[in-house]
Amino acid sequence: MTLKKMGSITVVAFAMTIITSGIYSQAKDDNSGMQGHDIVRPSDLTWTPIMKGCSLAKVSGEPDTEGSPFVVRIRCNAGSRIPAHWHPTDENLTVLKGTFMVGAGEKFDMTTLKTMEPGDFMSVPKDMRHFALSKTNSTVQLHGIGPFKVNWVNPSDVLPPDVPSPTHLRPIPKP
Repeated sequence: MTLKKMGSITVVAFAMTIITSGIYSQAKDDNSGMQGHDIVRPSDLTWTPIMKGCSLAKVSGEPDTEGSPFVVRIRCNAGSRIPAHWHPTDENLTVLKGTFMVGAGEKFDMTTLKTMEPGDFMSVPKDMRHFALSKTNSTVQLHGIGPFKVNWVNPSDVLPPDVPSPTHLRPIPKP
C-alpha cells in the first residue's frame, strides 16, 4: 500500500470518528433522536384509587381503546384483596415490587393462591376468572391490547376506595 493511500484512509477514518462522536454527543445531550422513545419515570405517573387499598396509573397507550396496546400499573397496600374478576382480553402481569399472590376461580380462596415476587410474570387468558392478594405493599405492571376492562364476578365483594374525609370533619388531635 502506498503512503498516499494510507494517508487517505487515515483522513477518512479520522473524519468518520469526528462525525460519529458528534452525532453521539448530540443524541446524548438532547433527546432529539428519541422521538417515540420517551422515558416514563415513577414520578410521572398519576395514581387513581380503584378499590380499597389499590390504585391504578396509566403508563403507556390507551387502555380503554379497542385494539390499542397499553401498559398500566396497579399499586396495592399490604393485605389488599382483589376479588374474583375477568377481562375480555388477555392480561399480562409482571410484579415490580413486593409479594403479590394470585389464584384462579369464581371466588377468592386463600388456599389456592400462588406467590409471585419481583420479576415474576404471568399471562392470564381472556375470560379466565382470577383473584389476587397483595401480601406486602406491591406494584404490578399489566400490559395487553385494549380495551382493558374489569368484570367482577360478584360486584358486592369489591370494597370502594378509601375516600379521605374533609378536613373540617377530621377529629381534632388532643394535646
